[in-house]
Amino acid sequence: MTTMRALDLCLVRTVRIGHGCIDDCARDCAAAGAQRVLVVTSAPIAELAAAVTNPLEAAGVACRVWAGPDGEPTIAHFEDALAAAREHGADFVIGLGGGSAMDVAKLVAALADGSQSFGDVVGIGLLAGRRLPLACVPTTAGTGSEATPIAILEDQADQLKKGVVSPHLVPDFAYLDPQLTVTMPARVTAATGIDALTHCIEAYTNRFAHPLVDSWALEGIRLIGANLETAVQEPGNVAAREAMLLASHLGGMCLGPVNTAAVHALAYPLGGEFHVAHGVANSLLLPHVMRFNMETAPERYAAIAGALGERTSGDAAADARRGVERIERLSESCGIDRRLSDIGIGHNALPKMAAAAMTVQRLLRNNPREVTEADALRIYEAAL
Repeated sequence: MTTMRALDLCLVRTVRIGHGCIDDCARDCAAAGAQRVLVVTSAPIAELAAAVTNPLEAAGVACRVWAGPDGEPTIAHFEDALAAAREHGADFVIGLGGGSAMDVAKLVAALADGSQSFGDVVGIGLLAGRRLPLACVPTTAGTGSEATPIAILEDQADQLKKGVVSPHLVPDFAYLDPQLTVTMPARVTAATGIDALTHCIEAYTNRFAHPLVDSWALEGIRLIGANLETAVQEPGNVAAREAMLLASHLGGMCLGPVNTAAVHALAYPLGGEFHVAHGVANSLLLPHVMRFNMETAPERYAAIAGALGERTSGDAAADARRGVERIERLSESCGIDRRLSDIGIGHNALPKMAAAAMTVQRLLRNNPREVTEADALRIYEAAL
């Protein structure tokens, strides 16, 4: 009998799940002693902040809403939000939105006292602590950022996303209220859903996979396979929305102890240079990375096919192929772009992208099969 590898779990202290659970946020903030709250969100969903700020202000808590632009957050956006927190004298931070808003909120809460800058903490385990209490409220079902010890910003100068990984980034509270996701447009529902699926698949097929994390990943895959199309096609279907939020959260729980791998590493240059939405970048690359990897662990990829609802035959290689084909059909039925060329990326861009992807070794080292720069280029070519 072999001994399981050691596993580090950094979990959210309080997770509330279900329709209307956002109502508990004000009570939890007040109980934590909050007096001046900064809500970090994004402009397209800023009106949703009232679900948080109205009860807080009724309880005598002063609130300020910082609404960043739509799209991936940059270092400049974070610095603007940090300045807003300091001007407000914030003693509690709430991230409301998708991964972009939640990641900015996590970094504001961590770096509010000025003892470290973003540049000081890029990488793994470099953050000394977190200054302010933190709650996260997802309004998309994709990143699972409300459960992760990770925050990502785009460095526009380097045209690359940069990540901070630290247990201090795990929020104190998370609220998974499906009612906050029903206004999400179909294209965002689809892209964020494939992002959550990618988290679960890359955790399950990871070089550092663990049985506990496997259970979260497989359940997340099952929930997405059964509910993503419904959530896209029936935006008011609260049961499907809740299932997708739970799947996203499970995917986020996988990222701390195991993290993602080559799909995310190869997706980073698409976001950094071409500003492709993170979920779209993942969906474009996921089938091609899976085909590259599956010969290394066909049984794992066959299990993914089963979790997605495919009838399996016991032939691991054939079943693994069925899983990839199911994901391609899922992306197509949800209206997601299928090729890099569909989003304006041409062949001439690929060598630079492959070189940039190779700098993301913190993720590439997790991949079940070694990825060279030549491999990365071939994967991009297959996706073109």
